[in-house]
Amino acid sequence: MAMTRTLLLSALFLATTSTASAQTVDGSRPPAQANAELQSQPLGGPVIEGVCLLSREAIFANAAIGKAASTRLQELTRAAQAEIDAQQAPLEAEARALEGQPDGAENRQRREQLAQRWQALQSQAAHNSREIEATRAAAMQRIASEAQPVIAQIYGQRNCGLLFDRNAALGGNFANDLTADVVRAIDAKIQTITFERERLPQQPTGTTPAQN
Repeated sequence: MAMTRTLLLSALFLATTSTASAQTVDGSRPPAQANAELQSQPLGGPVIEGVCLLSREAIFANAAIGKAASTRLQELTRAAQAEIDAQQAPLEAEARALEGQPDGAENRQRREQLAQRWQALQSQAAHNSREIEATRAAAMQRIASEAQPVIAQIYGQRNCGLLFDRNAALGGNFANDLTADVVRAIDAKIQTITFERERLPQQPTGTTPAQN
């Protein structure tokens, strides 16, 4: 029954608080990871003209608009969880009251009704979680839309002819990493973002949303 408390927690800005939180604009890693990497010989080499690198995760994590979106998503997630908690408390109290009660017809009916209400609450928690995920995806898309023209501008300024995801690079010369310049340019362009929770149609109880 307590599982409804955890259904929304996994939606707390997964892309900007998990992978992205480990990213910095200069490509450095968290201390534990950095210590492990120091045990191997670092790779270098000449700058390859026209080949540039970028970390979208680091942009989302470090740009002011990304941080604002993360804060807003956490607010919306807490509000969505509060909706579930408010309904869960009386159900837990009723379940405790039924513990040890005789297995008469009236109590059996109460237990069946309580089980149905628990199922409905779990479905609502899953629905809220889907709405938070949809909100996160929409916010990320808005940030990507703001970032794309900035990336294109800096790409041209640095005379890039090819752009790679920095996170896919195993080593080399990172002098042509555009990430820090992109973060600074986005911060100069926009500092915050506002949005409300996305609303999705309710799924019938007992069904699974279609997968794309």
